Order: sequence, then C-alpha cells, then structure tokens
Amino acid sequence: MNQVFPEPITNLPEADIPLDGITAYLSQSDTHQIIFMQFEQDTDLPEHTHAAQVGIVLEGKIELVIDGIRQSFTKGDRYYIPEGIKHSGKIYAGYADMIFFNEPNRYTKKKNLV
Repeated sequence: MNQVFPEPITNLPEADIPLDGITAYLSQSDTHQIIFMQFEQDTDLPEHTHAAQVGIVLEGKIELVIDGIRQSFTKGDRYYIPEGIKHSGKIYAGYADMIFFNEPNRYTKKKNLV
C-alpha cells in the first residue's frame, strides 16, 4: 500500500480499529481524538452511532448514509456526522482521511504483539 501519511503521523501510535485492511494512527487528547486512516481494501461500515465526527477526505472515495441520506465524498471533501446520528457506509480501497471524534475514548492504542 502506498503510504499517504508522512513520518510525524506514522510515528503516532496505531489505533486499534476492528476493520480489515486499515492502517490508522491515533492522536489522543483529554477531550477528543484525531485518527489518520488509510484503507487497502473495500470495507463495509455497519450502521452505528457515537459522538460527533468530522472527516476530511485525503484520497479516494467513501459513500456514507447519514441519517438516511446517501452521499459520496472524494478527495478534498469534508463531512460531519452529529452526535447520536445513525450512519453506515462503504469505504473503497485507496481511501485515506483524517477524522476528528468529539470523544477521547473512541479508539485505543493497538497493543504490540511481540
């Protein structure tokens, strides 16, 4: 997979996100998280809810169904999912984004298996 993110981001801890074909880096604060994600294969996202989410598409394409409305987003687009709103979608291979989650514990650091 072609690496989208530069070294300052790839030096962050990897986020433990239960999706196949994803590499994700976690920037953690006391009040929120920023996740830098890159996908090497198509991935379906089941419907779910959580705190507010803001995404900025860096590469590729994502289709989201947010509160029943289907939309496609590509490089340069941004999207907003308010807190508690049901959403699902499809992420296509080659997709990369930066996502702000308005919650500090959405994801944890991936544990190193040594």
